[in-house]
Amino acid sequence: LAPRADALAGPARRGARRVVARRPLTVAASKGEVTLLDYGAGNVRSVRNAIMKLGFTVKDVTTADEIMAADRLIFPGVGAYGSAMDILKQRGLVDPLREYCASGKPFMGVCLGLQLLFDGSEESGGVEGLGIIPGMVRKFDAPDLIVPHIGWNTLDVKKNSGLLKDVPPGDRLYFVHSFRATPEPNNEDWILATCDYGGEFVAAVQKNEVCACQFHPEKSGARGVGIFKNFLEGNVRETKDKVVKSSAVGTDVGLARRVIACLDVRSNDNGDLVVTKGDSYDVREKDEGGDVRNLGKPVELAGKYYEQGADEVAFLNITGYRDLPLTDAPMLEVLRRSSETVFVPLTVGGGIRDFTDSNGKSYTALEVASAYFSSGADKVSIGSDAVYVAEAFYESGGVKDGTTSVEQISQRYGAQAVVISVDPRRVYVSDPSETKNKCVATNKPGPNGEQFCWWQCTVKGGREGRDIGAYELATAMEALGAGEILLNCIDEDGQGNGFDHELVGLVSDAVSIPVIASSGAGCPKHFTDVFEATNCSAALAAGIFHRGEVAISEVKAHMKSENVPTRM
Repeated sequence: LAPRADALAGPARRGARRVVARRPLTVAASKGEVTLLDYGAGNVRSVRNAIMKLGFTVKDVTTADEIMAADRLIFPGVGAYGSAMDILKQRGLVDPLREYCASGKPFMGVCLGLQLLFDGSEESGGVEGLGIIPGMVRKFDAPDLIVPHIGWNTLDVKKNSGLLKDVPPGDRLYFVHSFRATPEPNNEDWILATCDYGGEFVAAVQKNEVCACQFHPEKSGARGVGIFKNFLEGNVRETKDKVVKSSAVGTDVGLARRVIACLDVRSNDNGDLVVTKGDSYDVREKDEGGDVRNLGKPVELAGKYYEQGADEVAFLNITGYRDLPLTDAPMLEVLRRSSETVFVPLTVGGGIRDFTDSNGKSYTALEVASAYFSSGADKVSIGSDAVYVAEAFYESGGVKDGTTSVEQISQRYGAQAVVISVDPRRVYVSDPSETKNKCVATNKPGPNGEQFCWWQCTVKGGREGRDIGAYELATAMEALGAGEILLNCIDEDGQGNGFDHELVGLVSDAVSIPVIASSGAGCPKHFTDVFEATNCSAALAAGIFHRGEVAISEVKAHMKSENVPTRM
């Protein structure tokens, strides 16, 4: 997200930012050692934290010999199939992985760690996999399907296994992927569970103690951590007992609409990182002191919303960067500490762009994003830079050159890791011919009775408008490889009147990637309303949660009562 207007105000009254202190760790006796194959793709920190939370120590793989020496091996994967296989080949790990799985020793693959077990994938132009499980991995291709498949979905368990014994029938787990394997006669003996999204796909596999899942246990709350517990403690035995099927029907089955808690984080005048919230992006108090509005501590609030049932947590760092965000130790520490206790997806935005620091050293947006991923983020949110990228994209006639922040991060970490944060404001026109940007006939006439409007994208925290609309930005970002749109609205920010359905409807109908509605929520009904009125996949709020006006559980209870698919 671009730094908001106040974030770029002068530094006269601001002190140095304080580093978040590390808490002393209480060391308990380890239950055993787990070998983790971290090849540098995405957020593996959460997997590591889940393992340590369960009382095990982690040993990282650095050589092929260490794979074969492992007693238990976890292979988490996030990102592009081709990139992952390239790294495994460069490190000489392909044959050792095949041999390890053939040995029958305990193995757990996660997400891409499942897909790589198959013969290959059509992703990255067609790539050979490990060839352990028959079948190809292909992109979701059902008509009108929103891809990536992001969110909480239900399983259809095919056989009894201790691995999933603590997941009640009909419970939802967290998925995030654009490609999937499908069940076939020649891999039937591997299939532990499937999921339905535009058709049946493989959600989990198991043969003896070799297991893998397409969903993310480390992002599926307490249920997901329990899946790791069963694997680590050796409770994965398959039985011939009859599988208890879920009796859930209708909206209790399938992909849920997500409720996201957003934390706008910035330093106050004393240098402390605080969660704040403004009205139309103004985050300062109106009294004489005019300090940054303080609504709590980031790590504590993230933990609170996780316990309340938030489907995701987003940190939007709205501090104005005068130097490189890679040196932003407090925000990186917030991510590290939050990922120790918050086992749902974490998104972070702020400063995701190419930088040259005060010493003249240059860093790419990919390097900035990598620092956030290694600190515990699952997704990064790109704000102002996305506007500039889209403008250049249209100026080039829609030619992709592979050098933009969006393309580089998407290629390395996968489309699902790239969120585009849009900060638009409504612009009225008497006739659509007055602008090159997509207009709609509005139910909210302008100050002079105008019947049409478009939404102008802004940069620099909403201070500067650009001649590109939210519709045009969203379609360009999808073409460049982004996986999700976070759609804010300056006009509705902090007003509590509900989401802008016209804006959300315009953008969610324009793209086939998920859209998150943001700005304007004032009560639980507003969430239900936007889900019923538009094709958005998620809705986000901040102030009403921070001030205690509405609990996340109340939002979800209202959604469920109105038959909106909801993770409870």
